[in-house]
Amino acid sequence: MRRVLMLTAAVLIGGASSQSAQRPIVVGSKLDPEAQILGQMIVLTLRNAGLSVTDRTNLGDTGVNRKAILAGEIDVYPEYTGNAVYLFPEAKIGARQAGEPGTIYALARRLDTANGVSWLRPANVNNTWVIAVPQTLATSQKLGSVADLARYLKGGGKFKIAGSPEFFNRPDTLPAFEASYGFKLRADQKLVLAGATPPQTQQAAASGTSGVNAAMAYGTDGSLSALKMVALTDPRGAQAVYQPAPIIRTATLKATPRIEALLNKTFATLTQATLQGLNAQVALEGRPPQEVARTYLRGKGLIK
Repeated sequence: MRRVLMLTAAVLIGGASSQSAQRPIVVGSKLDPEAQILGQMIVLTLRNAGLSVTDRTNLGDTGVNRKAILAGEIDVYPEYTGNAVYLFPEAKIGARQAGEPGTIYALARRLDTANGVSWLRPANVNNTWVIAVPQTLATSQKLGSVADLARYLKGGGKFKIAGSPEFFNRPDTLPAFEASYGFKLRADQKLVLAGATPPQTQQAAASGTSGVNAAMAYGTDGSLSALKMVALTDPRGAQAVYQPAPIIRTATLKATPRIEALLNKTFATLTQATLQGLNAQVALEGRPPQEVARTYLRGKGLIK
């Protein structure tokens, strides 16, 4: 009888393990084109490896995805190393640390360990926050950097910038530019667009919608050149380095450790120019993020 009970227990345990192993891996992402492309790369890479995946990309902004992964509602999503400044304010990460790719990644990885979240290897890309203005304004007012913009503003220059609530409210985004370069925008100089993505804000600036002549943007936006927008440089390093990396619940990674090698291999192929091109296909050509990601991964021989 004892042998029967032991065999029964073994079968039950084995069955439970099998069910656990077959639990779908839930993939999230933010709303902008790049985040959706990267999210789809994760989905397609894992599915190609025979893993069961639930696609919850296009989930929400940084805060939404962060809450979801900490609550176990999603297992993995693409995050940016520079967001460590925002995610771990108690660490008081300085500008010098945030501006060094290896340092900010190591900090993010170490600080999230206690939260049961593991950071995988980031891509060699910097998708940092930037302020972009139309080429015509940049040329006429000699604007090449945020320092130039501060001079323009102090001289009473006309200015109105479009951005998301996150861009205006997070202390490490627009407020960081203001603190580093010594200017302060009034409420009437901001057009806050709920859920806005960089292509939308740049289109508003390019067309002068509601008096807008500047936009929040990311360093890898493919829409910048197409819309004849100039990304102002940040000589004082107000912004952190933002390298995209998959972050995953540690429990999920322990259950399926091969995920790390799979995603590291995919993200290792990405470059600044590559992402700008992929982003442009979604933002300007209207191609679905999954289609763009699939074509790219197949071209690299990463999926069938």
